[in-house]
Amino acid sequence: MYIPPQYRNENLSEVKAFLKQNSFGILVSQVDGKPWATHIPLELDTDEHGNDILVSHISKANPQWTQFSETAEVLCIFNGPHSYISSSWYQEEEVPTWNYIAVHVYGTLKIIDEAHVLASMHKLVDKYEQNSKCPVSIADLSPKTMRQVKGVVGFQITITTIQAAKKLSQGREHDHPRIIEELQKRDAQAASVAQEMSNSKHTK
Repeated sequence: MYIPPQYRNENLSEVKAFLKQNSFGILVSQVDGKPWATHIPLELDTDEHGNDILVSHISKANPQWTQFSETAEVLCIFNGPHSYISSSWYQEEEVPTWNYIAVHVYGTLKIIDEAHVLASMHKLVDKYEQNSKCPVSIADLSPKTMRQVKGVVGFQITITTIQAAKKLSQGREHDHPRIIEELQKRDAQAASVAQEMSNSKHTK
């Protein structure tokens, strides 16, 4: 994706933390010569060689998997908080804009066997159930329920390129206090952008 230099996030540890916190992404590949996208959790992990990978699965009813290729590159899109920024919050006249955080991950994909699919499901469920009042565990589900694993295709993506954008009104630092104040008055997305702006200011 196109990222102006001032909005590029090249802090790899920060980007990895973002991917772990915003793992519900979009897998994009070609199906019959056309772009095809599926919204799924794509979990950041490492393979047996210590390489960064994304792990997930999709339904066998989804035709996207039938054209998976180990030689073709796929794209995974991850979105963070975003919000409209009104130029009425600026000290000087300017056009409005949009603040956002997004990461694009490119890589090569290979299908994994059922044992690895089950292992990835254990990790996925344990991650998201840890704060549940009555957490569910894959280990406790009946064989009948777990037969549903036959209906999915698991895969891992070896990461080749990461492009990370973090557009938080850079270059308008003198306007940040007002922008943050106004964002905090709006919806949860806007408040999250305000928090990210505050965090970025404090970590510099």
